[in-house]
Amino acid sequence: MILATATPADAARLTQFVNAAYRGDTARQGWTTEADLLDGQRIDKEGMLEMLARPGAAILLCQDESGELLGSFHAQAKGDLLYLSMLAVNPTGQAQGVGKFLLNAAEGYGRQHGCTTSRMTVISVRTELIAYYERRGYRLTGATEPFPTDPRFGIPKQPLVLLVLEKAL
Repeated sequence: MILATATPADAARLTQFVNAAYRGDTARQGWTTEADLLDGQRIDKEGMLEMLARPGAAILLCQDESGELLGSFHAQAKGDLLYLSMLAVNPTGQAQGVGKFLLNAAEGYGRQHGCTTSRMTVISVRTELIAYYERRGYRLTGATEPFPTDPRFGIPKQPLVLLVLEKAL
């Protein structure tokens, strides 16, 4: 596995990759699908470019030797907090260490930027995903956030709320 950092030139490829990992029939091939929870896309190209342009942000890429994209993860350092979002792994390549590789890389990115705490949100009904992060040291804080209402991020099929998880770095 090779670590790289996305550039704006990667936005179209990343958008297609993330949407396939999260939504639709392709996503159903993996265990992290949101296809039964949300309709629509996970992100559009403009949203991807916005994420890449945020101060302190990077989208980390996991690629194989030929440059094929295996996974991606958004990390943003803000003071002593590292915000993580949008971990995407190719659904046919899940459970092969790509997510763990990217999580470790993202936490390293945070440490390099002086972050002492890593924070993320997970949809409350995604119990298997919450358990995955808990096995990697993340803990539920008790805080919640509303699910975004912007249809650019998907259209919920049921009421959804985001749970906040944190880990000391």
